[in-house]
Amino acid sequence: MKLRTKYLLFVIILHLIALVLTWVVFEDNRVFFIVAEVFILISIIISWNLYKQLIQPLKTLMQGVDAIKDRDFNVKFLPTGKHEVDQLIDVYNQMIDQLRIERTLQEQQHFFLEKLIYTSPTGIIILDYDNNIQKINPKAAEVLDVNEKELLNLSVEYLPDSFLKHIKSLKSGDTKTIKLDGAATYKLQRSHFIDKGFSRDFIMIEELTAEILAAEKNVYGKVIRMMAHEVNNTIGPVNSIIQSALKTDPLWEGHRSDTLKDALQVALDRNQNLNLFMRNFADLVKLPEANKKRIDLNHLIVSVSKLMEIKASEKNIQLVSEIGEGPFYISADEQQMEQALINIVKNAIEAVDENGIVKFTANARQRQLIIADTGKGISQEQSEQLFTPFYSTKKDGQGIGLTLVREILMNHGFEFSLKTVTDKQTEFAIIFK
Repeated sequence: MKLRTKYLLFVIILHLIALVLTWVVFEDNRVFFIVAEVFILISIIISWNLYKQLIQPLKTLMQGVDAIKDRDFNVKFLPTGKHEVDQLIDVYNQMIDQLRIERTLQEQQHFFLEKLIYTSPTGIIILDYDNNIQKINPKAAEVLDVNEKELLNLSVEYLPDSFLKHIKSLKSGDTKTIKLDGAATYKLQRSHFIDKGFSRDFIMIEELTAEILAAEKNVYGKVIRMMAHEVNNTIGPVNSIIQSALKTDPLWEGHRSDTLKDALQVALDRNQNLNLFMRNFADLVKLPEANKKRIDLNHLIVSVSKLMEIKASEKNIQLVSEIGEGPFYISADEQQMEQALINIVKNAIEAVDENGIVKFTANARQRQLIIADTGKGISQEQSEQLFTPFYSTKKDGQGIGLTLVREILMNHGFEFSLKTVTDKQTEFAIIFK
């Protein structure tokens, strides 16, 4: 039963009892009966006025409560002239003003946070209380190569395998740097925040490829320049002395010196090979800016195939091209792209033992070139080291072939990856922007 109903029942019952008592007590005295009735009437009027004064603040409070329930913080009340009620109204109006300010600030902060997450160069995945994916920003969707809407409200188990195993191993507060397909490097970080009193996790994916490669190139560039300087300073004078000795016939007259001359010639040849070896490294550091022009990729593929046919035939390897009839135009430095394709095909041929296939697949619509081979494939350990300077899986490899390919493709702004997709199917993919 509501308070006002109780009050009305109390007042009605009280005055009915009073009426009955006055009738019983003053039944024989009409004057006193009328006076008593007047007092009862005055009491009823006073009770009604008190009822209105007591109920009005309650009504005001209820209207304010309903407005707060509806999150309508624009409802305010005007003073009534009654001190107690006006105090209540003043407190309520101050509270509503503060709530409105807090809500405005919260909405602005939420809007700013949403914008910050959406435009962030760092990939962000926000999980709900059950560790299901609640939000993925565009950068995370780009890095994971997924459709954001398809993963919403799904478990992290549905993330791509290349990232899943690393993300699953992360605990809140952990950070991990991973390398995918030998080229792309990412920093994964898992953390949490408190939402409505409960902990929720979020995952940040930051691409470090450009920064790491720049620092890496700076380091190995200094090493190569120092090595080249020392080698050239040594080889130059030594070769000059050996050549002078070999050409000075009087030194060899009257002596059986064929063995010594042969040894000197071998030393000269080895020095020349060492000089060539260092030039290969120097070329990696001194790679010029790409002189981009409009070239036909299909024509370039045909040229590279013809150039590498002899090397492929030595191992009975077929070079197969699946390209369109029309031209596939790209903006690139023709000499650098040719060198990159030669290195890729050379590695593919060396990865195949015998009787294999190296296949070019060019798709002009998707702006993509895939060079696939039927070699033994790339292990997980090797995949993490690919494109690393001086790393080679070959016994006598220098470890600069794929590094040079990486530098050329990155100078052009082309995306690329190298991975084994299935058994005896390794693909080097290049996406032309």
